[in-house]
Amino acid sequence: MDIKEYFTRISYWGSYDKRDLATLTDILQHHIRAVPFENLSIHCGESIELDLETAYNKIVRKKRGGWCMENNQLLSWALKTLGYNVTLLGAKVYVPEFSAYADEMDHLLMKVVLDNKPYIVDGAFGMACQMWQPMELISGKDQPQTPGVFRFLEDSGVWYLEKVKRKQCVPNQSISTSHELEKEGCRPIYLFTLQPRDIEEFRACNTRLQTTRTSLFVAKSLCSLQTTSGIRTLVGWKLTEMTYNYKDNTDLVDIRILADEEMEKTLKEKFNITLDKKLVPINRSRLSL
Repeated sequence: MDIKEYFTRISYWGSYDKRDLATLTDILQHHIRAVPFENLSIHCGESIELDLETAYNKIVRKKRGGWCMENNQLLSWALKTLGYNVTLLGAKVYVPEFSAYADEMDHLLMKVVLDNKPYIVDGAFGMACQMWQPMELISGKDQPQTPGVFRFLEDSGVWYLEKVKRKQCVPNQSISTSHELEKEGCRPIYLFTLQPRDIEEFRACNTRLQTTRTSLFVAKSLCSLQTTSGIRTLVGWKLTEMTYNYKDNTDLVDIRILADEEMEKTLKEKFNITLDKKLVPINRSRLSL
């Protein structure tokens, strides 16, 4: 594994001799704009392995994406290689369908300490709740970013991440009546503690999320990639392209339903992904499983 090969993969040509917030932010943004958050292996009949070298080969050499235990493990390796003070943390993701947080740890993120100040770095949450900048670990402080306003709230050692939602404008709603406009307000994202974690602690989670019928990742094939102005996602056959804050604190949302024969071309052109095996798209509600 080679850090320069990783930087080529994410098209990062900047300086990395300084371990400062500006460099950390730049690397994070290049990562999330080059490496999709995706679970397509599950829906191609492949397993997702909890192994750094496997993740490196998949993401860097095969130019694929991955989920948090691949993406953030790779990003943490890169940051540690550069000399950053990195600690792995575990989170429980909020599940809107059940209006509750997960019962067990199901997300990998990082704490990075710079000049004795802790930041949360997460390059693998995907979708519209992906942070674009490291977040200062401080409770109750609004931290505006291009995707929206994020903030942490702390209660008895448990930290909660939430995002203030914007209005959405969907010009072509008739194409996808299943798209629900998000109401303004605060959206819970996940909760976590500052207990340091080892990657081996995620082994059961890595297996559970790709085998349990009620897992989001079993119920839906998904791929998302951040852009310079927003995000594009493919869930099942539904391609959504969002432009953040295109006017009056409103996100512009464009939706198309793809035909089967469009999937391969769309993955290549929109996400720079070429699959080894045939994808079987799916988009079901976990409540119906």
